[in-house]
Amino acid sequence: MSIVIMAGQLLLGLSILVILHEFGHFIAARAFGIKVEKFYLFFDAWNFSLFKFNYKGVEYGIGWLPLGGYVKIAGMIDESMDTEQMAGPPQPWEFRSKPAWQRLIVMLGGIIVNIIVGIFIFWMLTVSYGESYTPNEAIKYGIAPGKVGTKIGLQAGDKIYAINGKPIERFEDLISPKVLLDNTVLNVRRGNQNIDITVPPSILNDISDEGISEFILPRSKFSVDSVVKGSNAAMAGLLKGDSIVAINGSPIAFFDQLSKTLADNKGKKVQLDVKRKGEIKQLTAQVTNQGTLGFSRKPDELERKTITYGFFESLPIGASRAISTFRDNAKGLGKLFTGDVNPRKAVSSPIGIATMYGDQFDWARFWGLTGLLSMVLALMNLLPIPALDGGHSLFLIIEMIKGKPLSDKFLERAQLVGFVMLISLMVFAFGNDILKHVFSR
Repeated sequence: MSIVIMAGQLLLGLSILVILHEFGHFIAARAFGIKVEKFYLFFDAWNFSLFKFNYKGVEYGIGWLPLGGYVKIAGMIDESMDTEQMAGPPQPWEFRSKPAWQRLIVMLGGIIVNIIVGIFIFWMLTVSYGESYTPNEAIKYGIAPGKVGTKIGLQAGDKIYAINGKPIERFEDLISPKVLLDNTVLNVRRGNQNIDITVPPSILNDISDEGISEFILPRSKFSVDSVVKGSNAAMAGLLKGDSIVAINGSPIAFFDQLSKTLADNKGKKVQLDVKRKGEIKQLTAQVTNQGTLGFSRKPDELERKTITYGFFESLPIGASRAISTFRDNAKGLGKLFTGDVNPRKAVSSPIGIATMYGDQFDWARFWGLTGLLSMVLALMNLLPIPALDGGHSLFLIIEMIKGKPLSDKFLERAQLVGFVMLISLMVFAFGNDILKHVFSR
């Protein structure tokens, strides 16, 4: 059932974005008197569609191949490769008959709509939910670094008070793109000493392998929230509400201390000092080979602050979030080309995206991810790859500079090259996500 929920959310989110993207091309073409022959969600490969109808000379439909969508514009070399139409003389309602600047607007129409949609979604999310965050000053016990944080030199109990010398107000800033993408310096207070720790350009590779939770978390005290039935914790007599205060005589105050001590005693029996209703009880427990006992914890609740905004006051906040999403993804893409990020760790197919939506439907998370994907779709379509909007736009800009169009033969070959590139990227992304899933099990 969880797979159905994840796939359903992905399908709904992408369908909304694809339809709106193609509507951007459609409305721009119609505004300049260019004939649109088809408007499809998904591709009707080999002319097979799940559903279609004609309205005012345009065929609207849903194809069977869920790899995006398209509008077929008369007189344009596109993925349909309709060379027969291009062989005849140009007609006044065709794409090729219009000035280059009009054709450029048509090509950029989908990207513009995706940016507008992204800004609108983040605007509405800001209106509905405001901005919630954990004040950095509320992290009174410092941080608990995971594998990734430990690797760059962070230690349990460190207090990160600034980024590049600028004081931190929100703890969430420490796991934001401005830290993970900009080779930042974390200003850390360790005991009575202040030190600087540089976040390396390759940190995204480690986070891709281990997860963002293995970077840093707030250090917290804890109690037992629930015990797994039949687990080693249950057999030892651990109960909900218990606090583990020592293992084999070594004091335990924080959950990261417990995790490390259990990891050091995999497969061994340990002596637990447990505080229960004000009394200390001793229990003997068998640690699993994975370094666990079989209970979930209840961490200390951290202070949260929420800032609410009015309807129009939310617009610049939402727009800033949308543009930051676009900019951060562009930076991440740049790291792929510089070699700082391994493509195998950064490129995801719809399989990977579906897992981001999660196996339970939540409107805030759904629209947040859909807004993010809208900005990513705009960015990807800007890339100067033949067959993408950016490729078509690049050729039109070259035409405007040269003063004459590129040959149809060149555009046809470029379209084929671009199509092969996109299919290859899709195969790589799907294969990558499948291998990740297989080896993570």
